[in-house]
Amino acid sequence: MASSADKTAILSNLSLGKITEYQENYAPELLQGVPRSLNREEIQLQHDLPFTGVDRWTGYELSWLNPKGKPQIAILQCEVPASSSHLIESKSFKLYLNSFNQSHFDSLEQVQRTIQQDLSLCANEQVMVKLVSPREFNTLVMSPLHAHSIDELDIDINEYQLNPALLTVEEQWIEETLCSDLLKSNCLITNQPDWGSVLIRYAGKKIHHESLLRYLISFRKHNEFHEQCVERIFCDIMQHCSPQHLTVYARYTRRGGLDINPFRSNFEQIYPEFRLARQ
Repeated sequence: MASSADKTAILSNLSLGKITEYQENYAPELLQGVPRSLNREEIQLQHDLPFTGVDRWTGYELSWLNPKGKPQIAILQCEVPASSSHLIESKSFKLYLNSFNQSHFDSLEQVQRTIQQDLSLCANEQVMVKLVSPREFNTLVMSPLHAHSIDELDIDINEYQLNPALLTVEEQWIEETLCSDLLKSNCLITNQPDWGSVLIRYAGKKIHHESLLRYLISFRKHNEFHEQCVERIFCDIMQHCSPQHLTVYARYTRRGGLDINPFRSNFEQIYPEFRLARQ
Protein backbone atom coordinates (compact mmCIF):
# COMPACT_ATOMS: atom_id res chain seq x y z
CA MET A 1 0.00 0.00 0.00
CA ALA A 2 1.35 3.39 -0.98
CA SER A 3 1.99 5.79 1.91
CA SER A 4 0.73 9.38 1.93
CA ALA A 5 4.28 10.52 1.20
CA ASP A 6 4.48 8.16 -1.79
CA LYS A 7 1.17 9.44 -3.16
CA THR A 8 2.28 13.05 -2.73
CA ALA A 9 5.56 12.33 -4.50
CA ILE A 10 3.83 10.64 -7.45
CA LEU A 11 1.32 13.43 -7.90
CA SER A 12 3.89 16.20 -7.47
CA ASN A 13 5.89 14.82 -10.40
CA LEU A 14 2.98 15.30 -12.82
CA SER A 15 2.93 18.20 -15.29
CA LEU A 16 -0.64 18.94 -14.17
CA GLY A 17 -0.89 22.30 -12.42
CA LYS A 18 2.56 23.42 -13.57
CA ILE A 19 3.63 25.91 -16.22
CA THR A 20 4.75 23.92 -19.25
CA GLU A 21 6.12 24.70 -22.69
CA TYR A 22 4.29 23.22 -25.64
CA GLN A 23 6.37 20.99 -27.88
CA GLU A 24 5.49 20.78 -31.55
CA ASN A 25 7.66 17.79 -32.41
CA TYR A 26 6.81 14.23 -31.50
CA ALA A 27 7.67 13.61 -27.85
CA PRO A 28 6.27 10.37 -26.37
CA GLU A 29 8.11 11.06 -23.11
CA LEU A 30 5.47 13.71 -22.35
CA LEU A 31 2.91 11.02 -21.50
CA GLN A 32 2.48 10.40 -17.78
CA GLY A 33 0.62 7.57 -16.10
CA VAL A 34 -0.90 7.61 -12.61
CA PRO A 35 -1.09 4.31 -10.69
CA ARG A 36 -4.74 3.35 -10.31
CA SER A 37 -3.83 1.80 -6.96
CA LEU A 38 -3.54 5.27 -5.36
CA ASN A 39 -7.30 5.73 -5.34
CA ARG A 40 -8.34 2.09 -5.27
CA GLU A 41 -6.64 1.51 -1.94
CA GLU A 42 -8.71 4.31 -0.43
CA ILE A 43 -12.02 2.78 -1.58
CA GLN A 44 -10.77 -0.72 -0.68
CA LEU A 45 -10.59 -2.14 -4.17
CA GLN A 46 -8.36 -5.20 -4.34
CA HIS A 47 -6.74 -6.93 -7.31
CA ASP A 48 -9.99 -8.79 -8.05
CA LEU A 49 -11.99 -5.83 -9.29
CA PRO A 50 -15.80 -5.90 -8.92
CA PHE A 51 -16.18 -4.44 -12.40
CA THR A 52 -14.77 -4.39 -15.89
CA GLY A 53 -14.65 -1.37 -18.14
CA VAL A 54 -12.63 1.19 -20.04
CA ASP A 55 -11.72 4.85 -20.02
CA ARG A 56 -12.94 6.05 -23.42
CA TRP A 57 -11.17 9.19 -24.62
CA THR A 58 -11.99 11.48 -27.55
CA GLY A 59 -9.36 13.87 -28.88
CA TYR A 60 -10.56 16.69 -31.13
CA GLU A 61 -7.23 18.51 -31.57
CA LEU A 62 -4.96 16.08 -33.39
CA SER A 63 -2.88 17.22 -36.37
CA TRP A 64 0.39 16.27 -38.05
CA LEU A 65 2.25 16.87 -41.31
CA ASN A 66 2.33 14.49 -44.25
CA PRO A 67 5.67 13.83 -46.07
CA LYS A 68 5.08 16.96 -48.20
CA GLY A 69 4.55 19.13 -45.14
CA LYS A 70 0.79 19.48 -45.59
CA PRO A 71 -1.20 19.47 -42.31
CA GLN A 72 -3.49 16.51 -41.68
CA ILE A 73 -6.24 16.21 -39.05
CA ALA A 74 -8.26 13.45 -37.42
CA ILE A 75 -10.40 12.81 -34.37
CA LEU A 76 -8.83 10.40 -31.90
CA GLN A 77 -10.86 7.69 -30.19
CA CYS A 78 -9.17 5.42 -27.68
CA GLU A 79 -10.07 3.05 -24.87
CA VAL A 80 -7.80 2.38 -21.89
CA PRO A 81 -8.76 -0.81 -20.02
CA ALA A 82 -9.83 -0.34 -16.40
CA SER A 83 -7.62 -3.33 -15.64
CA SER A 84 -4.47 -1.40 -16.65
CA SER A 85 -2.08 -0.55 -13.83
CA HIS A 86 -2.01 3.15 -14.81
CA LEU A 87 -4.52 5.70 -16.01
CA ILE A 88 -3.44 8.34 -18.53
CA GLU A 89 -3.02 11.77 -16.94
CA SER A 90 -5.05 14.19 -19.03
CA LYS A 91 -2.71 17.20 -19.27
CA SER A 92 0.19 15.02 -20.30
CA PHE A 93 -2.09 13.43 -22.91
CA LYS A 94 -2.90 16.88 -24.31
CA LEU A 95 0.78 17.89 -24.40
CA TYR A 96 1.66 14.60 -26.09
CA LEU A 97 -0.94 15.04 -28.83
CA ASN A 98 0.24 18.63 -29.36
CA SER A 99 3.73 17.30 -30.05
CA PHE A 100 2.45 15.82 -33.32
CA ASN A 101 1.71 19.27 -34.79
CA GLN A 102 5.01 19.79 -36.66
CA SER A 103 5.98 16.13 -36.99
CA HIS A 104 5.98 14.31 -40.35
CA PHE A 105 4.25 10.95 -40.71
CA ASP A 106 3.73 8.86 -43.82
CA SER A 107 0.05 8.10 -43.19
CA LEU A 108 -2.89 8.24 -40.80
CA GLU A 109 -2.26 4.56 -40.09
CA GLN A 110 1.29 5.30 -38.96
CA VAL A 111 0.04 7.98 -36.58
CA GLN A 112 -2.57 5.57 -35.22
CA ARG A 113 0.01 2.81 -34.64
CA THR A 114 2.36 5.27 -32.96
CA ILE A 115 -0.28 6.58 -30.56
CA GLN A 116 -1.48 3.07 -29.75
CA GLN A 117 2.04 1.94 -28.93
CA ASP A 118 2.78 4.97 -26.73
CA LEU A 119 -0.49 4.86 -24.80
CA SER A 120 -0.17 1.12 -24.24
CA LEU A 121 3.30 1.61 -22.77
CA CYS A 122 2.03 4.38 -20.50
CA ALA A 123 -1.00 2.41 -19.27
CA ASN A 124 0.99 -0.84 -19.05
CA GLU A 125 -1.72 -2.66 -21.02
CA GLN A 126 -2.95 -2.77 -24.61
CA VAL A 127 -4.94 0.37 -25.50
CA MET A 128 -7.38 0.52 -28.41
CA VAL A 129 -6.85 3.50 -30.72
CA LYS A 130 -8.85 4.61 -33.75
CA LEU A 131 -8.36 7.74 -35.83
CA VAL A 132 -11.43 9.12 -37.58
CA SER A 133 -10.53 10.90 -40.80
CA PRO A 134 -12.38 14.02 -41.99
CA ARG A 135 -14.29 12.05 -44.63
CA GLU A 136 -15.75 9.95 -41.77
CA PHE A 137 -16.79 12.87 -39.55
CA ASN A 138 -20.39 12.60 -40.77
CA THR A 139 -20.62 9.13 -39.22
CA LEU A 140 -20.09 10.46 -35.69
CA VAL A 141 -23.24 10.43 -33.57
CA MET A 142 -24.58 13.01 -31.14
CA SER A 143 -27.17 11.59 -28.77
CA PRO A 144 -28.61 12.08 -25.29
CA LEU A 145 -28.16 9.46 -22.62
CA HIS A 146 -30.89 6.86 -23.06
CA ALA A 147 -32.07 6.91 -19.48
CA HIS A 148 -34.59 8.51 -17.14
CA SER A 149 -33.26 11.84 -15.89
CA ILE A 150 -33.59 12.54 -12.18
CA ASP A 151 -32.60 16.20 -12.54
CA GLU A 152 -36.16 17.56 -12.46
CA LEU A 153 -36.78 16.32 -8.92
CA ASP A 154 -37.84 19.28 -6.79
CA ILE A 155 -35.71 18.71 -3.71
CA ASP A 156 -33.72 20.79 -1.24
CA ILE A 157 -29.94 20.39 -1.42
CA ASN A 158 -27.65 21.33 1.43
CA GLU A 159 -24.67 18.96 1.08
CA TYR A 160 -21.87 19.65 -1.39
CA GLN A 161 -19.18 17.52 0.26
CA LEU A 162 -19.08 13.85 -0.73
CA ASN A 163 -21.46 11.80 1.40
CA PRO A 164 -22.27 8.22 0.30
CA ALA A 165 -24.49 7.81 3.38
CA LEU A 166 -27.10 9.83 1.47
CA LEU A 167 -27.88 6.75 -0.64
CA THR A 168 -30.99 4.82 0.38
CA VAL A 169 -33.12 2.06 -1.16
CA GLU A 170 -36.75 0.96 -1.16
CA GLU A 171 -37.98 -2.61 -0.86
CA GLN A 172 -39.26 -2.81 -4.44
CA TRP A 173 -37.08 -4.84 -6.82
CA ILE A 174 -36.53 -3.04 -10.12
CA GLU A 175 -34.41 -2.78 -13.24
CA GLU A 176 -33.93 0.78 -14.41
CA THR A 177 -31.52 3.19 -16.07
CA LEU A 178 -31.15 6.66 -14.56
CA CYS A 179 -29.05 9.66 -15.50
CA SER A 180 -28.08 13.11 -14.32
CA ASP A 181 -26.33 16.03 -15.99
CA LEU A 182 -25.56 17.64 -12.63
CA LEU A 183 -22.34 15.78 -11.85
CA LYS A 184 -19.49 18.12 -10.98
CA SER A 185 -16.25 17.40 -9.20
CA ASN A 186 -12.87 19.13 -9.19
CA CYS A 187 -9.43 18.20 -10.43
CA LEU A 188 -7.39 16.53 -7.71
CA ILE A 189 -4.43 18.87 -8.25
CA THR A 190 -5.60 22.11 -9.90
CA ASN A 191 -9.09 22.31 -8.36
CA GLN A 192 -10.50 23.15 -11.81
CA PRO A 193 -14.13 22.05 -12.21
CA ASP A 194 -14.89 18.84 -14.07
CA TRP A 195 -18.40 18.83 -15.56
CA GLY A 196 -20.12 15.63 -16.54
CA SER A 197 -23.22 13.56 -17.12
CA VAL A 198 -23.60 10.15 -15.54
CA LEU A 199 -25.70 7.10 -16.42
CA ILE A 200 -26.51 4.50 -13.76
CA ARG A 201 -28.10 1.23 -14.84
CA TYR A 202 -28.89 -1.40 -12.23
CA ALA A 203 -31.04 -4.32 -11.13
CA GLY A 204 -31.86 -4.63 -7.45
CA LYS A 205 -33.77 -2.88 -4.70
CA LYS A 206 -35.01 0.44 -6.04
CA ILE A 207 -32.57 3.25 -5.31
CA HIS A 208 -34.46 6.20 -3.89
CA HIS A 209 -34.17 8.73 -6.71
CA GLU A 210 -33.95 11.76 -4.43
CA SER A 211 -31.16 10.13 -2.43
CA LEU A 212 -29.23 9.32 -5.59
CA LEU A 213 -29.48 12.90 -6.85
CA ARG A 214 -28.36 14.28 -3.50
CA TYR A 215 -25.43 11.85 -3.50
CA LEU A 216 -24.31 12.82 -7.02
CA ILE A 217 -24.54 16.52 -6.18
CA SER A 218 -22.42 15.90 -3.08
CA PHE A 219 -19.44 15.47 -5.43
CA ARG A 220 -19.65 19.21 -6.18
CA LYS A 221 -16.68 20.14 -3.96
CA HIS A 222 -14.92 16.78 -4.14
CA ASN A 223 -11.40 16.62 -5.61
CA GLU A 224 -10.56 13.49 -7.61
CA PHE A 225 -9.68 12.41 -11.13
CA HIS A 226 -12.57 11.52 -13.48
CA GLU A 227 -11.81 7.80 -13.51
CA GLN A 228 -11.58 7.69 -9.74
CA CYS A 229 -14.93 9.45 -9.28
CA VAL A 230 -16.69 6.86 -11.44
CA GLU A 231 -15.13 3.96 -9.54
CA ARG A 232 -16.09 5.61 -6.26
CA ILE A 233 -19.70 6.00 -7.44
CA PHE A 234 -19.76 2.32 -8.44
CA CYS A 235 -18.36 1.18 -5.09
CA ASP A 236 -20.60 3.48 -3.02
CA ILE A 237 -23.74 2.23 -4.78
CA MET A 238 -22.65 -1.38 -4.37
CA GLN A 239 -21.97 -0.86 -0.66
CA HIS A 240 -25.06 1.15 0.24
CA CYS A 241 -27.63 -0.23 -2.24
CA SER A 242 -26.34 -3.76 -3.02
CA PRO A 243 -27.69 -4.09 -6.58
CA GLN A 244 -27.23 -7.39 -8.35
CA HIS A 245 -26.19 -5.69 -11.59
CA LEU A 246 -24.64 -2.23 -11.90
CA THR A 247 -23.22 0.00 -14.63
CA VAL A 248 -21.82 3.50 -14.07
CA TYR A 249 -20.92 5.49 -17.19
CA ALA A 250 -19.85 9.14 -17.03
CA ARG A 251 -19.27 11.42 -19.99
CA TYR A 252 -17.31 14.55 -19.11
CA THR A 253 -17.13 17.80 -21.06
CA ARG A 254 -13.89 18.28 -22.94
CA ARG A 255 -10.93 20.28 -21.72
CA GLY A 256 -8.03 21.16 -23.99
CA GLY A 257 -9.61 19.24 -26.85
CA LEU A 258 -10.01 16.03 -24.84
CA ASP A 259 -13.01 14.43 -23.21
CA ILE A 260 -12.91 11.35 -21.00
CA ASN A 261 -15.73 8.90 -20.50
CA PRO A 262 -15.10 6.18 -17.88
CA PHE A 263 -17.33 3.08 -18.00
CA ARG A 264 -17.55 0.51 -15.20
CA SER A 265 -19.94 -2.46 -15.07
CA ASN A 266 -20.29 -5.88 -13.50
CA PHE A 267 -22.54 -7.28 -16.24
CA GLU A 268 -22.21 -5.52 -19.63
CA GLN A 269 -19.81 -3.99 -22.13
CA ILE A 270 -19.48 -0.32 -23.06
CA TYR A 271 -22.14 1.06 -25.40
CA PRO A 272 -21.54 2.17 -29.00
CA GLU A 273 -19.79 5.53 -29.20
CA PHE A 274 -21.69 8.81 -29.27
CA ARG A 275 -21.24 12.23 -27.73
CA LEU A 276 -23.46 14.51 -25.70
CA ALA A 277 -24.40 18.08 -26.60
CA ARG A 278 -22.02 19.47 -23.95
CA GLN A 279 -19.12 17.53 -25.39
